[in-house]
Amino acid sequence: MYLITVLGNLLIILAVSSDSHLHTPMYFFLSNLSLVDICFTSTIVPKMLLNIQTQSKVITYAGCITQTCFSLHFAVLDDILLTVMAYDRFVAICHPLHYMVIMNPKLCGLLVLVSWIISALNSVTMFDVVSLFYGTSLGVYLSSAVTHNSQSSAIASVLYNVVTSMLNPFIYSLRNKDIKRALKRSFVVAGTKGTIT
Repeated sequence: MYLITVLGNLLIILAVSSDSHLHTPMYFFLSNLSLVDICFTSTIVPKMLLNIQTQSKVITYAGCITQTCFSLHFAVLDDILLTVMAYDRFVAICHPLHYMVIMNPKLCGLLVLVSWIISALNSVTMFDVVSLFYGTSLGVYLSSAVTHNSQSSAIASVLYNVVTSMLNPFIYSLRNKDIKRALKRSFVVAGTKGTIT
């Protein structure tokens, strides 16, 4: 699942960066979301895989704090980018004639930069964000802690941390014909470069 997450999101970044037809605000935000999904998953899954492999659930205090800060940072960044993407779609639907004027490259870059800055600042005071956006996942964790069922806790953790990031490429992009076309072009170009000597 981790490999599918990383490869799927890398394919989106590759498609958007290599095809000039996809250099639009929507795909710019999608490629940033893909990068954040890779980072979010990479803060948790490698340690989880190591724990499964070694049958050890030990983590240092510093490691725990570091992992928590990075995972919260990327979770908040994910939420902010989804909000920016919703605004992009709002402008595209409600103001189609002014879309390219409103969503210019300068504004898009600024929105992404502000997303990164806000998520970095919020990493210090995350209580409000955690309680607002992740209350349900916390409920799952707390209920599994009360029942002492480690299997349901592990399933909830995998669903929350891995499955959502794995499904994002399929939900947002790989069903999109423009992304599919860009990926086919990338693979055809890579294939022809490999055969011509």
